[in-house]
Amino acid sequence: MRDPASLFTLQGRTALVTGASSGIGLAAAQTLAAAGARVILAARGAERLQTAARAIGETAVAIPCDLSTATGIEALTDGLARRGLAPDILINNAGAIDRAGFDDVARADWDRVMALNVTAPMLLAQALVPAMRVRGWGRIVNVASILAIRGKPNAHSYAASKHAIAGLTRSMAAELGGSGICVNALCPGYVRTEINQTLQADPAFTAMLQARVPLGRWGETGDLAGPLLLLASDAASFVNGHLLVVDGGMTATH
Repeated sequence: MRDPASLFTLQGRTALVTGASSGIGLAAAQTLAAAGARVILAARGAERLQTAARAIGETAVAIPCDLSTATGIEALTDGLARRGLAPDILINNAGAIDRAGFDDVARADWDRVMALNVTAPMLLAQALVPAMRVRGWGRIVNVASILAIRGKPNAHSYAASKHAIAGLTRSMAAELGGSGICVNALCPGYVRTEINQTLQADPAFTAMLQARVPLGRWGETGDLAGPLLLLASDAASFVNGHLLVVDGGMTATH
């Protein structure tokens, strides 16, 4: 039997994490680096990204880019090519949300959310999969949300995009699994990050959350470290097309 600890090592692996300057993305990069991977951090804010990479250490590379645009995606893939980097782990984490009510959703905001939350993960996977196929090993983790399996007022483009990511995860898993590439989605519940500071500042929302989550609290980025490492490592060699919900039990009871 293989040593259980060896199932989770990422020594010799290279991981690309998008949206890596803060929140879930930064925590993901830190987790993968601690497991032995060389990590590439991608996000818009160059200064914060460079600071994050320096904090991780010499194994981290920062590539600033705006993945909501075609030129931004091209900048990232060109940056990888110039550095001779071919990631075998892709964490599609970058995302955006629009909290407008249904009648007020603007086309430009809808397109912006879809571009970053759905189109960018698809295009990045297309760019990286050929090298994964050659190696016969790859891991793609799409960071979705519990809104990939449920709805919520004032989050229409976000919920639609996360439902789309769930479908994309499953279709990719069905097609790429034969090449040794496992594609799964991580579906966090309500985790304390910058993207939901508005909700964190609302005492009524926090009270509702504490009442509906069996563990009785907000999630923290550290709560995702184990599930993420599972999906990015050999430990998940027979996990493919799965939506791994990490929400403290909220969707199990509501």
